[in-house]
Amino acid sequence: MADRSLEGLSLPLEVRARLAELELELSEGDITQKGYEKKRSKLIGAYLPQPPAANGAAAVRCRLQHSEGAARRTLRTSNIGVCDIREAAARERSAPHSTAANRPLFYFRFGVDQALPQERRTPVTPSSSSRYHRRRSSGSRDERYRSDVHTEAVQAALAKHKERKMAVPMPSKRRSLVVQTSMDAYTPPDTSSGSEDEGSIQGDSQGTPTSSQGSINMEHWISQAIHGSTTSTTSSSSTQSGGSGAAHRLADVMAQTHIENHSAPPDVTTYTSEHSIQVERPQGSTSRAAPKYGNAELMETGDGVPVSSRVSAKIQQLVNTLKRPKRPPLREFFVDDFEELLEVQQPDPNQPKPEGAQMLAMRGEQLGVVTNWPPSLEAALQRWGTISPKAPCLTTMDTNGKPLYILTYGKLWTRSMKVAYNILHKLGTKQEPMVRPGDRVALVFPNNDPAAFMVAFYGCLLAEVVPVPIEVPLTRKDAGSQQIGFLLGSCGVTVALTSDACHKGLPKSPTGEIPQFKGWPKLLWFVTESKHLSKPPRDWFPHIKDANNDTAYIEYKTCKDGSVLGVTVTRIALLTHCQALTQACGYTEAETIVNVLDFKKDVGLWHGILTSVMNMMHVISIPYSLMKVNPLSWIQKVCQYKAKVACVKSRDMHWALVAHRDQRDINLSSLRMLIVADGANPWSISSCDAFLNVFQSKGLRQEVICPCASSPEALTVAIRRPTDDSNQPPGRGVLSMHGLTYGVIRVDSEEKLSVLTVQDVGLVMPGAIMCAVKPDGVPQLCRTDEVGELCVCAIATGTSYYGLSGMTKNTFEVFPMTSSGAPISEYPFIRTGLLGFIGPGGLVFVVGKMDGLMVVSGRRHNADDIVATALAVEPMKFVYRGRIAVFSVSVLHDERIVIVAEQRPDSTEEDSFQWMSRVLQAIDSIHQVGVYCLALVPANTLPKTPLGGIHLSETKQLFLEGALHPCNVLMCPHTCVTNLPKPRQKQPEIGPASVMVGNLVSGKRIAQASGRDLGQIEDNDQARKFLFLSEVLQWRAQTTPDHVLYTLLNCRGTIANSLTCVQLHKRAEKIAVMLMERGHLQDGDHVALVYPPGIDLIAAFYGCLYAGCVPITVRPPHPQNIATTLPTVKMIVEVSRSACLMTTQLICKLLRSREAAAAVDVRTWPPILDTDDLPKKRPPQIYKPSNPDMLAYLDFSVSTTGMLAGVKMSHSATSAFCRSIKLQCELYPSREVAICLDPYCGLGFVLWCLCSVYSGHQSILIPPSELETTPALWLLAVSQYKVRDTFCSYSVMELCTKGLGSQTESLKARGLDLSRVRTCVVVAEERPRIALTQSFSKLFKDLGLHPRAVSTSFGCRVNLAICLQGTSGPDPTTVYVDMRALRHDRVRLVERGSPHSLPLMESGKILPGVRIIIANPETKGPLGDSHLGEIWVHSAHNASGYFTIYGDESLQSDHFNSRLSFGDTQTIWARTGYLGFLRRTELTDANGERHDALYVVGALDEAMELRGMRYHPIDIETSVIRAHKSITECAVFTWTNLLVVVVELDGSEQEALDLVPLVTNVVLEEHYLIVGVVVVVDVGVIPINSRGEKQRMHLRDGFLADQLDPIYVAYNM
Repeated sequence: MADRSLEGLSLPLEVRARLAELELELSEGDITQKGYEKKRSKLIGAYLPQPPAANGAAAVRCRLQHSEGAARRTLRTSNIGVCDIREAAARERSAPHSTAANRPLFYFRFGVDQALPQERRTPVTPSSSSRYHRRRSSGSRDERYRSDVHTEAVQAALAKHKERKMAVPMPSKRRSLVVQTSMDAYTPPDTSSGSEDEGSIQGDSQGTPTSSQGSINMEHWISQAIHGSTTSTTSSSSTQSGGSGAAHRLADVMAQTHIENHSAPPDVTTYTSEHSIQVERPQGSTSRAAPKYGNAELMETGDGVPVSSRVSAKIQQLVNTLKRPKRPPLREFFVDDFEELLEVQQPDPNQPKPEGAQMLAMRGEQLGVVTNWPPSLEAALQRWGTISPKAPCLTTMDTNGKPLYILTYGKLWTRSMKVAYNILHKLGTKQEPMVRPGDRVALVFPNNDPAAFMVAFYGCLLAEVVPVPIEVPLTRKDAGSQQIGFLLGSCGVTVALTSDACHKGLPKSPTGEIPQFKGWPKLLWFVTESKHLSKPPRDWFPHIKDANNDTAYIEYKTCKDGSVLGVTVTRIALLTHCQALTQACGYTEAETIVNVLDFKKDVGLWHGILTSVMNMMHVISIPYSLMKVNPLSWIQKVCQYKAKVACVKSRDMHWALVAHRDQRDINLSSLRMLIVADGANPWSISSCDAFLNVFQSKGLRQEVICPCASSPEALTVAIRRPTDDSNQPPGRGVLSMHGLTYGVIRVDSEEKLSVLTVQDVGLVMPGAIMCAVKPDGVPQLCRTDEVGELCVCAIATGTSYYGLSGMTKNTFEVFPMTSSGAPISEYPFIRTGLLGFIGPGGLVFVVGKMDGLMVVSGRRHNADDIVATALAVEPMKFVYRGRIAVFSVSVLHDERIVIVAEQRPDSTEEDSFQWMSRVLQAIDSIHQVGVYCLALVPANTLPKTPLGGIHLSETKQLFLEGALHPCNVLMCPHTCVTNLPKPRQKQPEIGPASVMVGNLVSGKRIAQASGRDLGQIEDNDQARKFLFLSEVLQWRAQTTPDHVLYTLLNCRGTIANSLTCVQLHKRAEKIAVMLMERGHLQDGDHVALVYPPGIDLIAAFYGCLYAGCVPITVRPPHPQNIATTLPTVKMIVEVSRSACLMTTQLICKLLRSREAAAAVDVRTWPPILDTDDLPKKRPPQIYKPSNPDMLAYLDFSVSTTGMLAGVKMSHSATSAFCRSIKLQCELYPSREVAICLDPYCGLGFVLWCLCSVYSGHQSILIPPSELETTPALWLLAVSQYKVRDTFCSYSVMELCTKGLGSQTESLKARGLDLSRVRTCVVVAEERPRIALTQSFSKLFKDLGLHPRAVSTSFGCRVNLAICLQGTSGPDPTTVYVDMRALRHDRVRLVERGSPHSLPLMESGKILPGVRIIIANPETKGPLGDSHLGEIWVHSAHNASGYFTIYGDESLQSDHFNSRLSFGDTQTIWARTGYLGFLRRTELTDANGERHDALYVVGALDEAMELRGMRYHPIDIETSVIRAHKSITECAVFTWTNLLVVVVELDGSEQEALDLVPLVTNVVLEEHYLIVGVVVVVDVGVIPINSRGEKQRMHLRDGFLADQLDPIYVAYNM
């Protein structure tokens, strides 16, 4: 740890020790930088020479260099020699010139300065600034991932990024989600005090900047606050913290956007602070006014409209960030006519390729069989148990570190025998024993009871049953416990051995039985404590054989996906492994060994339970619970027992470092071997170095540290041997991270930042052969400079995965081959699951695990490396105790990296975001790979493994299921996803004539269709002889005066009101008089009718016709929501130029109320007539229009894109419309029709007000608003009145599906019967919602509803009803089209269930008198059958034009009178603005013709152009709603080319952030689109109109104006 400036000094040992302690104090924040420097200069002042000595850095590296011809050697210092660890290196050295030109040579560089034996040997990168800028650290396990080099590399990388600023918009959160406001955490340190602690930084008081004379001046403090990075700086206060902090980001944004401070809306989503901190900044930098994003930033949208809002500022920021070129542009490639090809990553031509010769397999030393080695492990136990029964075998500790119990070899022997006897003879009956030799039994023992475990384990060996040691299941739903259950089931385990205490602690059912755990087989729990067992008879002895090929035990192994496998180890392998370890470690009888590892598996089991018994050693077992209380306990035990060997993990070394200051009398000189069990993890090197550095002064020798590599399949793979030769330092490799991603070993020369420093894990095991093979494909030997999977051939390995022969073959029976294809050995090798290479002198280096491998765009990254980089980013220990998980998920045919970390409980929003953006930069710089998703969860919430680590597969599972509940998420799909299809280039249009000729040539008919011809239909339609509806009503009032036309139901289902023909006629007359006399209206004046759905509305409509006025129906304002609904009413009244407004007394009062005055200017209403009080006289005469083309009424409606459009309906169109519907639905006076629709526009209005008068049938009117209180009202009415035809809207159907889903049984009991329904039509102006209609049909099938009855209609502004499923004719058909082709405006029919298929249902039958053609919206040429184009319509009931379109006056005049540019150029068509296609089916129409089906795809206005393709919002929304159970509704829109997805969350706000990755994933997978912004809102925020259509443009405006009050807004990078 010593600083560079000390390298030339010869300091006394105690000074060095004190310096090391100071370092640690600083790193833990126990003293300030200032205090540290004071004390340090005091300590070394006396020893400082005038000029500091030249570089005598102890840098030991394993270098690989390419030798072109002669070997290049760069030996800088005099004391560097080429190593001669084994003959291999000597051979390489002796003939440097004879090596092939491309063969890399390994050089070890030793630069050990003799004057500094205790100097820490870490490679020092030239870029490293003073060592005091290394990361600060406190007691958490992340230190084990830290190599100083790496930390400095990360900080340097971040500093480099400072120049390349990234403007990352911060996500916004609702207050309830934000734990702590962010400004309070940053209080300027009290600059005047010279206090020795840094408590002031965490103060809560709102500090005010004082003079900037202190050692840390104000400017520096602010930059620290903004950076959030507290890398201690020297007193000159030049900020050296890395990363593009918020200040840079803010400055960046400010440079791009003009700031308007005065128009700031109060911002509730981020913090507000009254005192904005004003700081004098040097010239040229922007001042930071007001806290972040609290001010509105004015900018222009794509349309040049200035938008002032925080949201749009953030979006603009995101757009600016994304505009910067990040990855190389997509390559050109050919796009097939239909398919969108995903970009295939081409290999980088400059990628490093292995150039070395083919490697040779490395053979370990001979396994020397010593004469007195026992023939089996049981024999060893018998020997020691009888010869020296008093010898201690195992000492266990309690949580205070006091010896709890000493198990002697005699006790182990007798108790194991007792267990063996009881297992074999006391379970089951004499005739039917439960356990026979060879059966598997589970061993369930807690981590603090090794003695009971040891007795049970040896009991099993003696009884010749197979122990399967597993973890104690703590709850029924333990993470991974289910998988363990599957393992036990597949092993056929029926008995579980356990200890008394453990048995008592297991969860119990109320009856006291142990419940069956999830996924577990039924087990008999058997307690192995001696007092519960019966004594074996005198004459019973276990049968002790020599080791053979029977299975000795099964060790469980958790795979990458969370599944658990059992590795079988035979008795001979067990014995040989113990012998090999004894030889490699030089174990001798009665040595003492301290074991901190889990004794149930892996290194802890092999050394602490098995090999120890073979050598009669004494094991001191330190439980994990004691380590948590006292991390130094193992070191104290080493001293106390003068232990020769200790088995630890890097974590234990790190913990000891943190706690060692309390101890003065530690002496580690007795240790001859410190086994580092996870030495294969590349990041263990830093723990080893740091540990050595601190404890060298306590007698620890460098050569004692022995990292080893192991795997469940191959047992111990390699271990560094303990030597007595202290001047032979271990091997180091400083490898290029970039090279490693291609599997190539390169010494990093030019790019010093991204290196991996690895230490060797010693030599191959005695009696084993090792080689490295290519990780995927055929097991071919690697080259010498290539990383591969290490494979081992030895007796001492596992033999199979229990019960899985296929997987066993792939892992345990591998035959490595040379490049020529010849196997290198007749014996099979075993894949170890470790990635590495064999270096010079046979040293084994491991650079990662196969399980942690993530292959992103063809490059291999190791999860551990990414963890290390992430942990090196934040010196202030942002991640809680280093708990961080890295895994990859597959999205869009490539692996994507996900990082999940537990954040410290006290970290603020700013901190989190800061940390996240810096981690992204660091990983990008060092690994050159993008992180797809970074999620932060609250402390202690990730699923744990039994020993406290993170359960990776479970975490991944939670992430994918959306159950992780993060508190912060940052997604970066824009930077990561580089394999999207090429954006579509619009081809030059082919002329319409060529299209037509092409269709003729290919035999395709032009896509046109028509309903029945009105002229040829002979019907006895009396109403036909009248031109005007007013005449039809008068005729009906005379001929059938008492025939009921309308019945209105109330919410109880009883008749609230009804109208006969004559009642309607008389009422209309009185209203006509009122209009003329009180309203003084002329004929042709416009009258707004503001009525609730009901009878008054109908009477008022006909009253207007009688008076010659033009009616406009307007939905009344909602009394609870006047502010938003009244302005729409006012707008329609004004735009329609109404001369008068008719309404009921109640609404009249509402329009003039105080609430109304607050919403609109009530003084500008036209005269308001109240029809509750009518004159008693008749009009002099009833108005008769002079011409049927005169205006009958205006139909106003707000489209889904937010346009208010009024269309003109003439008298002739109105009559033609009514006749068309009468014919299609076969309506006549004896019929009853139930209508549950809003009567204000479109087909709903026509059915409610006009059709009954024309056809004479009775309409049963059900106001949809009544269904909110009684959802069953509509269906009960249909059933009660035995209705055959009914009409509803999607919102009504949804209300019934959601509200009555669970009530079908009770409705059946109430006698609800829908079997008479012949047609149930959903009135809509959109693509049929097939999922809704199907679930409605399924749900009410039990109540007699025939599935064929449910259908949809289709209408639009230019023609209010084009299609309507009538009574005759074929059922509506459904086709499946390819969604990808649809984006290219093509229709490609596919089979149901094929990928990317989209079901489309026909929109009902074309109405009589309607003709349809499909035209190209751009060229206006006709299209062929099954081609996607705009639907054009020609019919007698087309509207005659827009009255006005509010919002776009110049809207195309050709909407109502377009002509085709080719073909039939005479017919006048109206353009619907909807895309769809016609398809001739095999079905026949009523008139015997083949039936043409019309499929509506979506509105042109709604469609989004993204990446040159056309997307329909509903498709993306459908995918998103399926992504998570809590998403109830979704709406999407685009904003400046970004896709914004708004989801309604029905669940706790904690789930909000779970949705962000899921939404992003599903849209990428199914639509090849990157979501720019994800907005999570409450249920009911997405506005929906009366027809049940989403108002996406309203939503967009609300979002940009910051009116949604979102729970969370995520800006994807």
